[in-house]
Amino acid sequence: MLGPQIWASMRQGWSRSLSRNTKGKKIDIAGIYPPVTTPFTATAEVDYGKLEENLNKLGTFPFRGFVVQGSTGEFPFLTSRERLEVVSRIRQAIPKDKLLIAGSGCESTQATVEMTVSMAQVGADAAMVVTPYYYRGRMSSAALIHHYIKVADLSPIPVVLYSVPANTGLDLPVDAVVTLSQHPNIIGIKDSGGDVTKIGLMVHKTSKQDFQVLAGSVGFLLASYAVGAVGGICGLANVLGAQVCQLERLCLTGQWEAAQTLQHRLIEPNTAVTRRFGIPGLKKTMDWFGYYGGPCRAPLQELSPTQEEALRLDFSNNGWL
Repeated sequence: MLGPQIWASMRQGWSRSLSRNTKGKKIDIAGIYPPVTTPFTATAEVDYGKLEENLNKLGTFPFRGFVVQGSTGEFPFLTSRERLEVVSRIRQAIPKDKLLIAGSGCESTQATVEMTVSMAQVGADAAMVVTPYYYRGRMSSAALIHHYIKVADLSPIPVVLYSVPANTGLDLPVDAVVTLSQHPNIIGIKDSGGDVTKIGLMVHKTSKQDFQVLAGSVGFLLASYAVGAVGGICGLANVLGAQVCQLERLCLTGQWEAAQTLQHRLIEPNTAVTRRFGIPGLKKTMDWFGYYGGPCRAPLQELSPTQEEALRLDFSNNGWL
């Protein structure tokens, strides 16, 4: 097995391109990232001690960095002050060579700009901006392009687009992505929709730009690598970090048969902690694997005993428990 330092060097050489922000700083976002959960106490306060403990354990794997305040981090349930404090604490806790991508999306363009600037001030290397969706019926390609260009123009750090239709009911269209890829401060996209055809088309149509595509789930990570994606932001990496990084290695070294075998064993557990049982399922699994999962913030509820047993079976049937 390749050591973390050797693997990091190889991965850097394989990445399709280096993305840069308006100040000329190059950022290569290729690699695997766990979208960090937000630990809460029994009284629903952010537990920064447990957050640091989880980061110390996750830091033993060759991740490219960490994504903070994505969907897995329950960011809609946090105050603006909490969102910024979490990012600040994580920046202090992780090595400087690990990228910190912070979710800064809000519903209005103005609020998103303000949050993005604040995220940069507390140490984020890049901002991941989810599509505004409350008025999704009016979120045409033109509206979304206008939103993202305004944010990217005013952001002091590079911007990563974020499309997560399962949560927003809005899929960022390919034509909008292609247009936005031409902006010098928009460096890539996390696409969680699971449409590999779309991922391949985005890779193809942005190939002349400094723009990189990340898969938003390990469930379609192998397929995404096959069509040109450069990595993934994968919730399952919070519990099976070594295995998700191994899948990355197998894909990038062309060991497709072994990669396929591993990918098959990750599909059911991944579905369990995403679409099937969501963040409560992921946090329960973290408790099983030696991390702190703990409770979610209301209105998210803990799993029932029946759901917990079904979750356990999805992991044990594939040899992970």
